[in-house]
Amino acid sequence: MALIVQKYGGSSVADAESIKRVAKRIVDTRRAGHDVVVAVSAMGDTTDELLDLANEVAPIPAPRELDMLLSSGERISMALLAMAIHSMGFEARSFTGSQAGMITDAKHGAARIVDVTPVRLRDALDEGAIVIVAGFQGFNRDTRDITTLGRGGSDTTAVALAAALGADVCEIYSDVDGIFTADPRVVPRARKLPVVSTEEMLELAANGAKVLYIRAVEYARRHGVVIHARSTFSSSEGTYVLDAQQRSAYIPEGEAMEEPIVAGVATDLSQAKITVIGVPDVPGKAAEIFKIVAKSGANVDMIVQNVSAAATARTDISFTLPKSDATAALKALAADQLDVGFEALVHDDQIGKLSVVGAGMRTNSGVSATLFEALSTAGINIEMISTSEIRISVVLRADDIAEAARVVHTAYGLDGEGDAVVYAGSGR
Repeated sequence: MALIVQKYGGSSVADAESIKRVAKRIVDTRRAGHDVVVAVSAMGDTTDELLDLANEVAPIPAPRELDMLLSSGERISMALLAMAIHSMGFEARSFTGSQAGMITDAKHGAARIVDVTPVRLRDALDEGAIVIVAGFQGFNRDTRDITTLGRGGSDTTAVALAAALGADVCEIYSDVDGIFTADPRVVPRARKLPVVSTEEMLELAANGAKVLYIRAVEYARRHGVVIHARSTFSSSEGTYVLDAQQRSAYIPEGEAMEEPIVAGVATDLSQAKITVIGVPDVPGKAAEIFKIVAKSGANVDMIVQNVSAAATARTDISFTLPKSDATAALKALAADQLDVGFEALVHDDQIGKLSVVGAGMRTNSGVSATLFEALSTAGINIEMISTSEIRISVVLRADDIAEAARVVHTAYGLDGEGDAVVYAGSGR
């Protein structure tokens, strides 16, 4: 008997029929002799609809009340799922995040888990029940308030429960069969990966891959949780996310263990670019600029500084950040323009980032050349470049991202024989 934690996203529980399909999968796992704990998201687009409703009644909703509102979506789906399991003749008990012992800090809207005390969940499992937990939410002991974990919070809930309960595996269900070499909605010939390393998955998630969220992958890496990304809509084997020690346990002896040069291509259209024009080219100016940006709460990704113009002794500094952070950063920089001494600001929200990720990059040459040649042949211009040990990222025009992903995917020999299957269309 194994203890399995399963997580089902919004598209997996989008309506009554979907909930019943998920209930049957959970019951089948229980019939196979396993204990089952389930973390569930809100139905379909419920969270987005609740956000829209909040913005209609209040231009800036109070953070505490917004968490109270948004956490209701998961409570609806957890109760309905428990009812569906009951109707199949199995005991199921639903728990909110606070009832499940999901203790967080006090930051509303983006709380971080500080402890998990799943006493009631263990009691329910010992009594033979299937446990259903509302994802995305927790409880702060000091304020005694409900909190939410931010986007991807249900993934993080599932991994945190798996770690606290000592689960054998954490199964993350979505509407695709696992983790692919690219988003199959963008690159139809993308191939499913049977195994991806934890470090590769961290880079893919950080650079736009949507099947798993980076916080959940990082939590799993830190606590040694095995993640199995699967589809709600099929019974096929998915993708295991494993560290080096776990790989030796999960991959049969004799199978190739060498890491691929390139594991996947990720795309991200959620970023904007700000260029600070005419910055005095003297020590300390870049520090001033990014202190201002940091105080605005913006999270900077890529940075490029041009060569100083000899005639003016001034330079331009460009950086990318989430579109949602751009307005605050621009406002903060404009307020300190005279103190810093730059000439102007340019905001560009029509960019996209393409990233090539692979642990094999460490020991193979020519990876960069393949990327740049593929883009050049397609007539696609590169605006910014950033690298790490196992990643190369480039900023392109947003309109070029889909074509760029397809030609780069082909250039690295990642194309499959047929089109990948996407069951529901949302990626979650």
